[in-house]
Amino acid sequence: MANSAEGVQGRLAARVRDLAYLYSPDEPFTLASGRVSPHFFDMKPVMMDPECAHLIGILIHEILGEIGDVDAVGGLELGAVPLTGVVIAKSSKGSGLRGFIVRKEAKGRGGRKTGNPAGIEGSTIREGDRVVILEDVTTTGGSAIKCAERLRELGCDVAACITILDREEGGQDAFRSAGISLRPLILRSDVTGE
Repeated sequence: MANSAEGVQGRLAARVRDLAYLYSPDEPFTLASGRVSPHFFDMKPVMMDPECAHLIGILIHEILGEIGDVDAVGGLELGAVPLTGVVIAKSSKGSGLRGFIVRKEAKGRGGRKTGNPAGIEGSTIREGDRVVILEDVTTTGGSAIKCAERLRELGCDVAACITILDREEGGQDAFRSAGISLRPLILRSDVTGE
């Protein structure tokens, strides 16, 4: 990324350290992936912080510019909900970039107006759309890859997954195996210094 983006990344890493990072080597955390780690990141306070939302928006739009021609962004609830809102809000006027949310469990009522299948809400997702998955924290990539598979079943081209933070615990390899580029805004080592 450009030098200006490096400053934005550095500021975001500092804010994540202040707002989201916990370290407990004596009482490790059990993560959503089932793994146990002394490092824990709660990205909700980061995504709901005005400065962080601004920084995240800048960095994601820089990556979207590099990817080019993206029709829609979104991902799994809950982490992708605020991220999708940030990205849509930061889009240039008239961009046409659409947002979507994939529920972990379909409620059965989404898609009535949009034509989306149950469990995919927000803007209409069409066959042939080029989409980018958004994620708050990536450990193994399992959940986001399942989301990508669901979108591929609908005929979408999954261009990439953009995550705020890659925990550097195998996510890159898992996405590579799935044929998807993982594009982190920051790495765990950017926050922890390890």
